[in-house]
Amino acid sequence: MADKKERYVFPAVFDYDADGISVEFPDLPGCLTCGDTQEEALNMAREAMSLHLYSMEEDGDEIPEPTPAHKIQVADSQAVVLIDAWMRPFRDEMRERAIKKTLSIPKWLNDLAEVNHVNFSRVLQNALKEYLGVSEPKPEH
Repeated sequence: MADKKERYVFPAVFDYDADGISVEFPDLPGCLTCGDTQEEALNMAREAMSLHLYSMEEDGDEIPEPTPAHKIQVADSQAVVLIDAWMRPFRDEMRERAIKKTLSIPKWLNDLAEVNHVNFSRVLQNALKEYLGVSEPKPEH
C-alpha cells in the first residue's frame, strides 16, 4: 500500500446543465456527484473525493497520480476545477462516526434499563472501553 498523503488535489470536470452541475473525476473512476449551484457542486465534489480516496486508502488500493488540469479536454458546457482534500481531519471524522450495531439482551434487562432511562449507546461504549482497556482511539500514523 502506498503512503497516505495529508493532502490530495485532483482535477474534476464540472458539467453545467439547466438542471444543475454534474461532477466527475477522470482519475477516480466511479467518483461522481452533483450540485444545484457552483458552491454546492464544489462542496459535494470535495466530500465525494475525500470519501473515495479514504475508501481507496482503507482498501489498500494504489492512488493514481492526478492528470495535469491543462491536459484534460472538455466540452463547451464543461470546466476543469481542481479539488483538494485535507485527509487528516477527514480520517479523524471517519474514525469517530457512529456505527449502528444490532444486539440482543434479555427482555427483563431491557425493561429494567428503559425504566431507569439508560442510554444504551453510552453504556455499551463505556463497557467496551473498560473491557478493552482503552479510553480514546489510538492515533493513526
